[in-house]
Amino acid sequence: MMGNEDDPLKDGLKAVANSLRQTSASLSEDETEKTMLMGRRPPVSSLQNALRAAEAALTPGAPKSDSSAPTIVNRAAPKVSVPASAAKTQMVRGGSKPTRNDFHQDPVVGWLVIIGGPGLGAFRPIFEGNNTVGRSPTQRIAIDFGDDAISAEEQAFLRYDSADRQFLLVPNLAKTNVIAVNELKPTSAVKLAAMDVITMGRTQLVFVPFCGDEFDWSELAGLKE
Repeated sequence: MMGNEDDPLKDGLKAVANSLRQTSASLSEDETEKTMLMGRRPPVSSLQNALRAAEAALTPGAPKSDSSAPTIVNRAAPKVSVPASAAKTQMVRGGSKPTRNDFHQDPVVGWLVIIGGPGLGAFRPIFEGNNTVGRSPTQRIAIDFGDDAISAEEQAFLRYDSADRQFLLVPNLAKTNVIAVNELKPTSAVKLAAMDVITMGRTQLVFVPFCGDEFDWSELAGLKE
């Protein structure tokens, strides 16, 4: 009959249980203490857990041991600090008007873009009013890219007047270095037009206006909040 036949699973579990009993008994207290001093858990508890699990499997109706159940460790999520510059972007709804109060800096009315010589590809802003042009960093328009053929100070004056919305280039005749506008070498004030080429020393600059007939900063004067 099937009930009298040996059960290979139970025989295997019995063999494991007997082996665990023998191993657990052979561990001395000195070996356990040495293991604890080395910073590891002693193997006795692990063998005892395995032994109880094997005995529970051999006992009909015995509750299953939960010694092998995984331990769940709940760790708090690390706090992430958010810098002020990464503040949440605000959504603008409707026709919100931009604020126009004081200027952040002198308003830009145009640019000089270097198309030849040292500093190729760079640009310098032109500001409202009088602008001194020279090689020194103290100049309002400093062409300081290493061209020593440009006078250090006041090689020329570049003026924008919001009243007539015109740009005037005035060469400094007290300087020995000559300025050219396109193919001309003016000896007095010359009115600039968009894309005029100005030559100073070994440097060529293109004039690019921002203000003029179509726009001037004075048009925004009545829009202050």
